[in-house]
Amino acid sequence: MTGRDVEPAHLARRRTMAQGKDIDGSAGVPTFYGKELRWQREGAGLTLQQLVEGSFYGPSHLSEIERGQRRMPPDLADHVDRVLKTDGFFKRRCEDVRKAKRRGHARYFERVLEAEKHAKTIEEWCPTLIPGLLQTEPYARAVVRAAMPLASDDVVEEKVSARLARAHLFEDNHNTPMYWAILPESLLRQPILPPEEMAQQLDRIAALARRHRIVPQILPWNCGPHPLMMGMAKIMAFPDAPPLVYLESQHTGDTIDDPALVEEYRRSYDLLRAAALSPEASLAMIEEAAEDYRNGKQRH
Repeated sequence: MTGRDVEPAHLARRRTMAQGKDIDGSAGVPTFYGKELRWQREGAGLTLQQLVEGSFYGPSHLSEIERGQRRMPPDLADHVDRVLKTDGFFKRRCEDVRKAKRRGHARYFERVLEAEKHAKTIEEWCPTLIPGLLQTEPYARAVVRAAMPLASDDVVEEKVSARLARAHLFEDNHNTPMYWAILPESLLRQPILPPEEMAQQLDRIAALARRHRIVPQILPWNCGPHPLMMGMAKIMAFPDAPPLVYLESQHTGDTIDDPALVEEYRRSYDLLRAAALSPEASLAMIEEAAEDYRNGKQRH
């Protein structure tokens, strides 16, 4: 091969850029952001792997950001701006992407909203309410209305729709996470809705378990002292990012990524799981409670 036969580097780069499937930046803020990211990366002649080197994230994480499917974490945006020499552009635009992706959700929940879609495992302990991912529409509406008694119907319905949309991850045959929920027995007997609607709520949980989409466990009411008595916890692990713990109270939430604290919550959750009934016994209890509501025999 002669020197004249060697393709110039800048032409090879353009050819590589043309081979990738184009991103429609007009589809919304996240896709516009992702398209700009890909353009800058390929313009610098970098692969996904080369761009994430030195960060805590994998190339698949960055690829999903480029396609508008995932938000850019601030620490990764700092890294990208530094490598691409984009003078803080991607860090400054993070907030625009976050606002676009969290419609119908509180600001403090935005990181969890993103994380649920990409988690390998989600393990949840909810001592006072059925977890949002498992709620039926009537249950979600009752919870939102109780928290926002003076909100307009439009605001309530926007929040209900946003909450129900999160459950679509259970319908993805390829990317469904391993979801584990530990619920106190008292939740099965707490009549937040009329009996028939409560039965439907419990049927929803049982149906997901029967379809092997979730693993529910019930913590018996008489189990005695146990870890995580102070409140809820959601532990999420990922194939390409560090694990997270999410804690929530009535009007705020906190996401924890400190490895030592995450490990403490991991240990507490494992001890709580050991105190709960087996998945088989738990499913039987959930289905029995649903029948009790249907037959007017609910116990308190």
